[in-house]
Amino acid sequence: MDHLTGMDAAFLHLETPEMPMHVGSLMVLDLPEGYTGDFYEDVKAHVEKRLHLARVFQRKLALMPFELANPVWVDDEDVDLDHHIRHVMMPRPGTMEQLERLIGRLHSPLLDRSRPLWEMAVIEGLASGQVAVYTKVHHAAIDGQAGVALAKALLDLEPVPRVVKAPRPRRRLNRYQLGVAELAMAALGNTLTQVVQLARTVPTMLRAARGLLMPLDEATGRRKLQWPQASLRLAPRTPINVAITNQRAFATRSLPLPELKAMAKAADVSLNDVVLAICAGALTRYLADYDCKPAKPLVAGVPVSLREQGNEDMTNQVSFMLVSLATDIADPLQRLRAINASSTTGKRVTGQVKGAIPMDFPSFGAPWLMSGLASLYGRSRLADRLPPMANVVISNVPGPQAPLYMAGARIATYAPVSIPAHGMAVNITVQSYNGVVEVGITACRRAVPDIGDLADAMLKAARDLGRSIAAAAADSDAASSSVEASAPAPAAEPAAKPARRARRPKLTVLSSQPSAPRGVAPAAPAAKPARGTRSRRAA
Repeated sequence: MDHLTGMDAAFLHLETPEMPMHVGSLMVLDLPEGYTGDFYEDVKAHVEKRLHLARVFQRKLALMPFELANPVWVDDEDVDLDHHIRHVMMPRPGTMEQLERLIGRLHSPLLDRSRPLWEMAVIEGLASGQVAVYTKVHHAAIDGQAGVALAKALLDLEPVPRVVKAPRPRRRLNRYQLGVAELAMAALGNTLTQVVQLARTVPTMLRAARGLLMPLDEATGRRKLQWPQASLRLAPRTPINVAITNQRAFATRSLPLPELKAMAKAADVSLNDVVLAICAGALTRYLADYDCKPAKPLVAGVPVSLREQGNEDMTNQVSFMLVSLATDIADPLQRLRAINASSTTGKRVTGQVKGAIPMDFPSFGAPWLMSGLASLYGRSRLADRLPPMANVVISNVPGPQAPLYMAGARIATYAPVSIPAHGMAVNITVQSYNGVVEVGITACRRAVPDIGDLADAMLKAARDLGRSIAAAAADSDAASSSVEASAPAPAAEPAAKPARRARRPKLTVLSSQPSAPRGVAPAAPAAKPARGTRSRRAA
């Protein structure tokens, strides 16, 4: 058996019917030319050969007696692929909007905890002739980076699937669950180990707290007490900061990665800052349609990976930082610079406490206590009344920059599907793949029924930011040319030739038209419903 870490188990204990804690992905695949086979059966055979490459496929939970401690992972000796991999046929005409609605419905139900915590759906009937594959895995088993490692087990770099060595035969124990006494002893031993590990990290935690609350003054060389007020500032209330239901809505759009990188280079910020700025512009535009224009800037909760380079363990190693989206600033470029300043501060603070954040901690009594508090918070609808710590979750997961294949079919689109939460009804996760940034927006359907409008606003915000950066670059070049033109003539003796000024990256103004996954024919646009049909309260 394998013990869940305290952080992994927290995703189990915080899960409620209204707030499922699984993450997923949507892949749209191009079938090989002239393909006449049964792709559903091909996927099942493909996955069956690779189950042993990732333990998440073949392990399930064993609950502790009275749920007094975290459950453990045990091997499932009878994985039922017909349950885990399902065949779905879309109704005609098979548009992208229909596929997005279907993904929202598939993403809504909880996973069956008596089985390994993953499911897959092979979806046919797209008007383009492509096939979609939707997967979901419980967050207790993987985080974003571990999900990329999981994809390596299933996907290939060539159209012809690589040969995978068969697993070694294992002795079957023919036990559906472990005995009560065995589980109780395992829980006791693991709790003692967790206490010892936590005690060892106490000095590191105290040093981190000292560095955060009493930073070193470089001028005087002394430490001065400084309360980090900026990181504790509450976010404004908006219509997307409400208690959520168990129904999901999903939309995806694509942005060109080279253009976003060019924006980041021209503005001297990171790619993640550009993504945050695009999200800020989209949320500002979307909320303004409902007359919600908060005076205070929106705040994003941004997951931060604590995973060491090369670590591919199927566990959660993640923290959380708050970043101001500077939505009180109208100019897109100035907003980007304010976001960069806020994220830089957040990264500095996270770096100071990174080594002190425990990935594992004692769990005695945690299951029923955390589950009870999570259920109370959701059903009492406190999220509708309390000011939120953050307005939205925004996550950026780096992905492979080469085309991938699954069961011989080329993946054209690889979009993430994630987790909304009580008080944060929208989750925006982006993942780069093969030169494109795939944007996946997952939301509570009741809070955001027009999620397609928010997705389209992402494209418009990217266009506005690109124009603002390009205009600033043009003004800077014009000013430099004017200075050079007004410079005095050189003396008779020619001076040394000045170094050539570095060329600015070429910027492309992005189209504002909604984009469908490559190769999927977009549906004819439907008439938009009139705004204001729901009661919205501005901050």
